Amino acid sequence: MDSTLKIKHTMDALFGTGVSRCLPKNVRFSYSKKTGRIQHVYQGETLLCTLRIDGGLAITPRFAQMLLKSRKFRENCVEVDDDSKPFVENGSSVFCKHVKWCGKNILIGSDVPVLYKNKVIAVGKAIVSSRMMGSLGRGVAVKIRDSLKSPDEESSDRK
Repeated sequence: MDSTLKIKHTMDALFGTGVSRCLPKNVRFSYSKKTGRIQHVYQGETLLCTLRIDGGLAITPRFAQMLLKSRKFRENCVEVDDDSKPFVENGSSVFCKHVKWCGKNILIGSDVPVLYKNKVIAVGKAIVSSRMMGSLGRGVAVKIRDSLKSPDEESSDRK
């Protein structure tokens, strides 16, 4: 099977039908020397995602921002409040009480982009499902794997 087609089918299965349309055209792949399987997906020199052994995708915040163009992909996201934004950007976990909104497709163990005002600030693994995030008032909702420090705040820190 063609590598691009395989990635597109995987994205549609994990995040919703049609999300794969947001995949850039000029992607390249790196393969495992032992097994010959796809390991990483790049756009130029930028890493977009890594294929896991279990068939999942470990996406980067930059790739999540690209996929956010799709409405169906938004149902896999969590939006946080103002209080937790700086902590999440620095890699701290998202707690249930700081979740303003969460998509209905979030399951335990799934990859979850964390949003703040429609910008992806981090990507992590869901500890609880979307139904539980809404009902629980405490506890960890998303354990952060990769985060971005906002470029606006970095420039204001230097002043």
